[in-house]
Parts: sequence; C-alpha cells; structure tokens
Amino acid sequence: MPLSDRCITPEDIIPADAFGKMRAERRAALLPAKKQRRLDLGPHCSFYFESYETMLFQIQEMLYIERGGDAQLEDEMRAYNPLIPQGDELVATMMFEIDDPKRRLNLLMRLGGIEDHVFIQVGNEKIYAVPEEDAERTTEDGKTSSVHFFHFPFTGDQKTAFRKQSVQVMIGTDHPDYAHMSVLSAENREELARDFV
Repeated sequence: MPLSDRCITPEDIIPADAFGKMRAERRAALLPAKKQRRLDLGPHCSFYFESYETMLFQIQEMLYIERGGDAQLEDEMRAYNPLIPQGDELVATMMFEIDDPKRRLNLLMRLGGIEDHVFIQVGNEKIYAVPEEDAERTTEDGKTSSVHFFHFPFTGDQKTAFRKQSVQVMIGTDHPDYAHMSVLSAENREELARDFV
C-alpha cells in the first residue's frame, strides 16, 4: 500500500485472542520506533508522532482490552485512521502530562489557543500545526485540552531539507505562556522521515 494512501481496514486486524498471544512480542518490536517518535517539549509537554504501525497497534490494543467486536472496530478506525500520515505530513499527538490535578488545571487554563502556536522548524522555515478537526480544543473559559492531535503539512522542498543532517530541525511552541523549542536528533529524523513519500 503506498504511503500516500495508508489506512487500517478490517483485513489488517488480528482477532483479539490471537493478538493476545503475540501482544508482548508486537509491543517489544514497536518500542524502538516509538522511542524515536517521542519528543519532549519543555517541562510538561510530549509529542508522540504517529504512524500506520502505531495506530494499528493502538486499535488492536483497544479491541483486545474492550472486546467490542465489529461495532467497536468501526469506531476505532474512524478515530485512528485520520492520524496515519499520508506521505506529505507528520502527524502527532501532543500531551500535557502533569500528575497533580491542580497544577495541570492551572497550566491548561493559561494555554488556551496553543493549537495555533505549535510548529516544526526546518532550517529557517516554520511549519505550523493543523489541528485534527475532530473537536474544539480550547473551551469558552480559555482552558485548553491536555491532548491535541496535529498534522504538519510539508512541501517537497521541506521534506528534502528535513532529511539533510546539515539542516537543523526543531519542534516548538510560540505561545506566550509556553514558549519552548526542542531539537530533533538524527535518530528522530531518520525515523520520522519514513513517513514521507
């Protein structure tokens, strides 16, 4: 299946009982790639860059745990297929991870609209995130969600530059209450470049 047309179908799904027998092995096989697909940004934010493989495993996990059958599979495919990169983009889940509920709420109340301030910088070019259209992420009282889903659309030239180790690539936010940047390692970039056609 071409990278530009990847989606999970019922034919890709292993029955729950069979998946249970290979679950640990599949999780271990996916771990090295998942490690390179995670990036921390500032003290409380993490990005998890998604792929066909991470989304397939997530759907398999949900089906294994919840045992919802075909009806659940339709819901899971509807939720996770949009997060599979289609060759000209990177797709990420951004999470604010603070265990203490009061501290978490305090931060989220200050970060309304952060979805408009997230970017990947390739050299001197900023590629701003396009939020997944599934839900509004900032409430009327200014509180942002602790979980966001983003697409980063790349041009051909930006994909070429992303692959050049001489070009610095960073992820960042320019929100006034959470302005941070983080440099992607060579290993991060090698793994994420697999998402490009």
